[in-house]
Amino acid sequence: MPDHYFTAEPTSKSDVREISVEMPEGKYVFCTDSGVFSRDGLDPGSRLLIESAPALCGRVLDLGCGWGPVGVILARRNPQCRVVLSDVNQRAVETARGNLLRNGIQNAQCAVSDGLCGLEGEFDHILLNPPIRAGKQVIYGLFAQAHDRLSAGGDLSIVIRKRQGADSAEKELLRLFGNAQTVARGGGYHIIRSVKGDAGGQSALQTT
Repeated sequence: MPDHYFTAEPTSKSDVREISVEMPEGKYVFCTDSGVFSRDGLDPGSRLLIESAPALCGRVLDLGCGWGPVGVILARRNPQCRVVLSDVNQRAVETARGNLLRNGIQNAQCAVSDGLCGLEGEFDHILLNPPIRAGKQVIYGLFAQAHDRLSAGGDLSIVIRKRQGADSAEKELLRLFGNAQTVARGGGYHIIRSVKGDAGGQSALQTT
């Protein structure tokens, strides 16, 4: 049975390739590997997630980082932040760690973690390109873990296609956070952002 990109320990033969990603600030050089999500290049959903990211501060999590484009690029753009790249897939984490070094990123680190279970502390921003093939139960579980581990006023940004369940995902985020807003669209992808309220339940986002 073939590996999925959310397989903890891929058994497929490693097949490393080098790719480049052009961004307004310049070119990034990455390595990708078999058994890792979007190994042929930066997928349009992740690109939209990067382009629509809010102003970042504090501690940032690239949840389900794959080979690391979201975390690497946002870490370079926001050198004042401390970025964590995590994935359940050990090969993905090893690849992302190499890509941090390859691009000279010093304000980020990688960790193997099933969701947020292997991570410590709170985060001010969490970005997620959810593993659609893992199923709704897994994805909504990640939403709940993210909510629990965000600091007051922190936000979760997800990217999801309309035909992959954007409407139902937005409803689930609204249930968890009390707010959910589609902040960007492009190529069939939606970026949905929710903000964790403070102790009094207040949030910077209005419900949609």
